[in-house]
Amino acid sequence: MNIILVRNTKSGFGHVTLTRGVVLVLSVTLVLILPLAFLALGYFVGSKHGTLAPGALYENLHSELQIQRAKVDDSVRNARDNMNALTLRLGQMQAQAIRLDALGDRLTKMADLDKGEFNFKQRPAQGGPESSDKVTPLPVSDFVSTLEALSKQLENRSQQLSVLETLLMNRNLQAEVFPAGRPVESGWISSYFGNRTDPFKGGLGHHGGIDFAGKDGSSIKVVASGLVTFAGERGGYGNLVEVDHGNGYSTRYGHCKEILVSVGDMVKKGQEISLMGSTGHSTGPHLHFEVVHNGTIVNPREYVDAKPAELFGS
Repeated sequence: MNIILVRNTKSGFGHVTLTRGVVLVLSVTLVLILPLAFLALGYFVGSKHGTLAPGALYENLHSELQIQRAKVDDSVRNARDNMNALTLRLGQMQAQAIRLDALGDRLTKMADLDKGEFNFKQRPAQGGPESSDKVTPLPVSDFVSTLEALSKQLENRSQQLSVLETLLMNRNLQAEVFPAGRPVESGWISSYFGNRTDPFKGGLGHHGGIDFAGKDGSSIKVVASGLVTFAGERGGYGNLVEVDHGNGYSTRYGHCKEILVSVGDMVKKGQEISLMGSTGHSTGPHLHFEVVHNGTIVNPREYVDAKPAELFGS
């Protein structure tokens, strides 16, 4: 089959003859090429209007990356701040625990407690049968609240123990300055307080103290801490030491062979202050011991027999 196409030209009519093969080629071309052309055109138009250019896409990705990086930095910063706060709190609690250990050791000594029973350098004894239950992890929020509660408890215990220490110190101080106990380590009472036969003149006379007879040169110790207000010779007392203990109390130690302290010295309970002798109005080596309360000489016997631990509960 032949197809003749007639065309009008200036010189007249012309014609083009299309053979069967040419028509077939043209038909195949139209069927295949045109759809592909329209598809390419659609893709071009869609790409032009539906997606971003490579440069814009890079900018969007970079911006999103910066946002995510900022969020990560904030999370790390918050975690670091929280960890620093917990570390600071832990340091404070450690300091409180050290202070409580030191305070506990002092209280153990002040209260004369057995160190084996109250050893603040070891963990308290605890125990019990092994539990078959699984241990539940403590949530972070509960951990923080528990830490805060423990810190407050430590602070409260520290304050309470400090008050207790003050009470014990006051009690021990009272026991320290209260005249109590024997002023000599050895010897015997040769004369009591009150009316007695005068060893020099005969007849009845008043004796204002207690005499402790003993070995010449033996030790005489102060029965309470205080301030030496007199150290020297005084009339019938011979060599005399007088100590002011405060609260209206003072004690006197007469007939000393040698005085070992001076006026103005601070002496501690049990300290040696003189040696036993027979100076002054005396018939032999002994100590004349007096207790003065608010300016009045009182019977020393109750003070000699007194025990500070029973008087002040220490």
